[in-house]
Amino acid sequence: MNILMVTSEIVPFAKTGGLADVLGSLPQALKKLGCDVRVILPFYKMAKPVVKKALIEHGEISIPIGNERIVGSTLESRLLKDIPVYLVKQDAYYDRDELYTTAEGDYPDNAQRFIFLSQYALEACKQLAFKPDIIHLHDWQTGLIPVYLKTVYADDPFFRKTGTLYTIHNIAYQGLFEYELFEMTWLPHSTFTIDGFEYWGKMNFMKAGINFSDYINTVSQKYSQEIQTSEYGYGIDGVLRTRAHRLSGIMNGVDYSLWNPESDEFIAENYQSDDMSGKTQCKRDLLKKFKLPLRSMRLPLIGIVSRLADQKGFDLIERILPEVMTMDVLFVVLGTGDSKYHALLKDFARKYPAKIGVRLGFDNALAHKIEAGADMFLMASRYEPCGLNQIYSLKYGTVPIVRATGGLDDSIENFDPATGNGNGFKLQNYNAEELLATIKRAVECFRQPDVWQKIVQNGMAVDFSWDASAKRYLNLYHQIQKLH
Repeated sequence: MNILMVTSEIVPFAKTGGLADVLGSLPQALKKLGCDVRVILPFYKMAKPVVKKALIEHGEISIPIGNERIVGSTLESRLLKDIPVYLVKQDAYYDRDELYTTAEGDYPDNAQRFIFLSQYALEACKQLAFKPDIIHLHDWQTGLIPVYLKTVYADDPFFRKTGTLYTIHNIAYQGLFEYELFEMTWLPHSTFTIDGFEYWGKMNFMKAGINFSDYINTVSQKYSQEIQTSEYGYGIDGVLRTRAHRLSGIMNGVDYSLWNPESDEFIAENYQSDDMSGKTQCKRDLLKKFKLPLRSMRLPLIGIVSRLADQKGFDLIERILPEVMTMDVLFVVLGTGDSKYHALLKDFARKYPAKIGVRLGFDNALAHKIEAGADMFLMASRYEPCGLNQIYSLKYGTVPIVRATGGLDDSIENFDPATGNGNGFKLQNYNAEELLATIKRAVECFRQPDVWQKIVQNGMAVDFSWDASAKRYLNLYHQIQKLH
């Protein structure tokens, strides 16, 4: 089966979040199942150090954007030597320091940038003589592609048997643009309706992807249900409910070649489920990194690696930190985000230098050290489409404390002392009191070594590799093929 992935980011070429990690792993898993998978994305400035020299230059393509024709060219690289990655070179659109936004806000020409990518991806298929059975689209940046296929390319024999799958990674970012930019698309006006991609007088690129794709999915089963509610649907829950018969959830997998305590090159000592002695060394190393006292080794250490924002539960964490600092626990936090939380965490680190360590910024090596060295990992998110860190934590024997939302709810089973089942601790409601009570419950179990070891072993036994998720995607692709 020929699969074309169209995305706005993929590791190692360009990344702002979890979307890039998914695209770095899913194509490889599908390749193992016999698919011919190829990826197309913009050639950003960020990608230039990775693509020092393109393997092949495929030539130029001219795309109509409003009254202009914009020319780009196709460069071919590789993902781990066997997945072709086609980079769309158009420096006026993509040769910028950031992918979508700066400190001042979104790039004002984001609509044009991704209208261009949408048309270019389809023309590139012809340029490359690659007929996709499925075009797999990701987030708002690619939402117009199924619209073009159903209208401009409807009678094109090249795409006669091509189906589309549209994956929502985060419904909060929908690609909203003023109607005045509609003429840039060269799409028929019949698509700009309430049943198309009109949204309160604006263009909504995500709504386009939902309404015009053959099937829609998102990155966990629970999130596929949540986004059909007014609480989590960000204004388009009604649209999703009308297409519920074509909407599913497939949990993201993780790349265990990168996140595995048995082989992790970033941690102080490797370990595995039947010999956890290395985890003790990792905890000691983590305390040193954050300048926390080694005499506190016996205390439970809670780790956080996160964007510092309300969505990630930091409004709750702010409310409970004063009491948590009176408990016999340690905290380490790695992340960056809202300035108010930068100030809050730095203030607590000054007041309680023996209890909380803070590193503002992103540090991949340190993220690995936190997963290996912490006893617990906290994710108190207001919503979380999938989440990856809780899955990494299970593998590292670091017990997750999570809010029961999205992929956090799907991947973490609340520990039941009566049965010994469960791999973590969950709070159901989004409130500070319940979060504090859940942390206290986890700490109480930590003080019972036999109980704690049972929870750790339960978590380390769970398999969230991409193999199972890729098989579910392949089944979904086959369902889509039957429509064409």
